[in-house]
Amino acid sequence: MSLKKLAGETAIYGVSSILGRVLSFYLVRYYTDLFTPEEYGIVTILFAGIAFAMIFYTFRFELAYFRFATDKSYDKQKVFNVSLSSIVLYTIFATIIFYFLAPVFAEFQEFPDKVDLVYMSLAIVGFDVLCEIPKAKLRLDGRPIRFATIMLINVILTFGLIFFFLYGCPYILNFDDGFIGKKLVQNYYDSSFGIGYIFLANIIASSTVFLLLLPEWKQFKLLIDKALWTKMLNFSLPMVLVGISYIINELFDRIGMIKLLEGTEEFKKAQIGIYGANYKLAMILALFTQAFKYGAEPFFFIQKEKKEAYQTYADVAKYFFIIGIFGFLFISLYLDFFKQFFLTNPEYWAGQSVVPILLIANLFAGMYYNFSVWYKITDKTEYGAYIAVTGAIITILLNLWWVPIFGYLGAAWATLICYGLMMFLAYFFGRKYLPMPYQIGKMLAYLFLGIGVYFLSVWLNQTLATNQLTYFFLNSFLLVGFMGLLWIFERNDLKKALK
Repeated sequence: MSLKKLAGETAIYGVSSILGRVLSFYLVRYYTDLFTPEEYGIVTILFAGIAFAMIFYTFRFELAYFRFATDKSYDKQKVFNVSLSSIVLYTIFATIIFYFLAPVFAEFQEFPDKVDLVYMSLAIVGFDVLCEIPKAKLRLDGRPIRFATIMLINVILTFGLIFFFLYGCPYILNFDDGFIGKKLVQNYYDSSFGIGYIFLANIIASSTVFLLLLPEWKQFKLLIDKALWTKMLNFSLPMVLVGISYIINELFDRIGMIKLLEGTEEFKKAQIGIYGANYKLAMILALFTQAFKYGAEPFFFIQKEKKEAYQTYADVAKYFFIIGIFGFLFISLYLDFFKQFFLTNPEYWAGQSVVPILLIANLFAGMYYNFSVWYKITDKTEYGAYIAVTGAIITILLNLWWVPIFGYLGAAWATLICYGLMMFLAYFFGRKYLPMPYQIGKMLAYLFLGIGVYFLSVWLNQTLATNQLTYFFLNSFLLVGFMGLLWIFERNDLKKALK
């Protein structure tokens, strides 16, 4: 697979990722109008919990599947069967355990009356986990269009159902009694269920994806090969720690903030809601990273036997970084437009100061992913665990220290420092054990240039921008100038890489 093909597949994967995230951001606009920050804080906490539970369910076997299915000494179908068998059996076991722990979690997060939402979250996790290996198979087989189509259906169905439950049903209830649909809605719709309909919509969408992926199960046979399973587990277990640490880095601030902030419960939940809403704006950059990972995970393993592999990895990292810096600037320079489009409730605008910080943090997280390829292709995944656990410890300590003092701004800076450290450690150990020709000098120059353009924008807009039109033209001029400099320095390498 060439860089050109990787770019093409990333673009295809990006269609579903971008649409999904855009609709998700658009829903935030409605959530923040419909629900109080306290209610949205509960949604934020539970979806953080879903992301955390996914790590415990999958054991990162999708990555082990890529590793062993691309190894010619193993039968590809056998690797698929062992991977999926492990996921199925563990999903049954884990669901039973977490079912009984659900009331404890709801009590700890101080919404014991919402335990039904925790059970619904478990259902979402169950369906999503059972889809992981079949989706990985599509990626490894080079079928991004089918993958993206299924994910698009998931996105559109989720959005449509949420909109129907939260807006359509209340609208129908205002019709005359003679309308047949009104009686049906009256029988099944309960407006007091509120945020519960967000979870119900996700359950329906996730179960639909599971059904659409059933063709990938056609040749599946329940198989436990102890020798192969042990090798796969030895490879993936450190990656579980990586996944857990990543989730801690991403979500500890929002889950832990309820305990770390001072004030009333309503105030703390409101702060979580404000932070969570603005965090979603920063996650726009993560769209590219997610789409990139869909294509890059199998790509890295397929490339490892080729003589030009190291140079390919270095080129991929540089172009990823360039796009990431551009994304940081694009969102930061037009943040006033983004917030007005996605966060129509001005009550949430107080948290916009965290967005540029979190954008750089997401860029560092993506670069950590690039710099960590060495321990995956050499089966030294324990180093990934060491680095990730270090990052998680830094995240926890900095949040414990800064959140009580600085609130969600402290949480944002903790995220940036954590991912910056992890990126550095991945590069440092990679340079020691498997050196690759990364163009670090150029990447650092582009980083400082991008940050410099951002601060120049802040200064110019404070001194010159008297209205939205001036703000738009000033920032557009800066962004075009930055792109022009990138083209001057990179046009020859880019043309060569895509040949």
